[in-house]
Amino acid sequence: MNLSRRFQALLRREPVGTDGSARIAARRIYILPTPTGLWYGAAVFLMLMGSLNYQNNLGLLFAFFLAATGLVAMHHCWFNLLGLAIGARPGPAVFAGSPAQFEVTLRNERAGPRFDLRLVGGLDPVTPVFLGAREQQVVVLGVPTRRRGLLALPEVQVETRHPMHLFRAWCHAQTEASCLVYPHPAPAAPPPMPDPGRGRRPARRGGEGSDEYLGPRAYRYGDSPRHVDWKALARERGLIVKQFGGDEGLDVWIDWARVAAPGLEDRISLLTRQVLDAARSNLRFGMRLPGVQIDLDLGLAHRERCLRTLALFEQGLAGLEENRRPMNQAMNHGQAQA
Repeated sequence: MNLSRRFQALLRREPVGTDGSARIAARRIYILPTPTGLWYGAAVFLMLMGSLNYQNNLGLLFAFFLAATGLVAMHHCWFNLLGLAIGARPGPAVFAGSPAQFEVTLRNERAGPRFDLRLVGGLDPVTPVFLGAREQQVVVLGVPTRRRGLLALPEVQVETRHPMHLFRAWCHAQTEASCLVYPHPAPAAPPPMPDPGRGRRPARRGGEGSDEYLGPRAYRYGDSPRHVDWKALARERGLIVKQFGGDEGLDVWIDWARVAAPGLEDRISLLTRQVLDAARSNLRFGMRLPGVQIDLDLGLAHRERCLRTLALFEQGLAGLEENRRPMNQAMNHGQAQA
């Protein structure tokens, strides 16, 4: 493993230019024969030795012709990558465990075409790319995700075996792209805490006929018992709420201190599930984390802001529970004396 890392550290990588793209220079291209190329070279060598042994001029001519063809193929394989412009940008944010998508742009800035360009290292099967003169193409590169935070794509490897697949030329281009990875949501989480200061709020009206019956839905924490369909409960269909256009909404707080979990990542996973459930229920919610508070709001932008905050929430909170316990005990003792 250490030997592999040292070898990777020795490789030359094309840095990113001022326009955000890396242009492959001559000294950044590596080239080696493929297994087919090795067999090709061995056949040419045997043909050359046999022709010399038997003094067969026609055999010598054919052996030299095949050797020259291999040298020309090596030059074209190397030249197929020279000057290629490579840029990358991240795709939309994903949840941990789902593949992150990076859009890699391959741009041909010369008058001739480029053949058989391949991106290496993604989850999807490698597909060859053809670029005509002055053309560009975007290739989506899937990268596995394992944990929350910013997932950087430090480099992109592009290779080619054009022509004849006798040689493999490749290069490494640096990128500055990074994709946001949300925490993996827990399968279920306890309901968030209702806002003690404001309680319930008027929901958005549905216009004319806002008191009309809109249909049933599953029971959610904070729903009024007046809207529970007791007949459906008697038929063992579970807790179902009758939904009307003029129903009231509920302000809730997603609070770090009110979620119990054995570890930091487990707690963040539960908070992520609460954010998703509150946004899906169209509740106005806020979020409280150690040192961070996001005010009550709703909508897609608010949901993304909360998820981003959870994804980038700092590590190193191992002593947080120990610091909070004496504080909670003191508060409980003061309440008991009052």
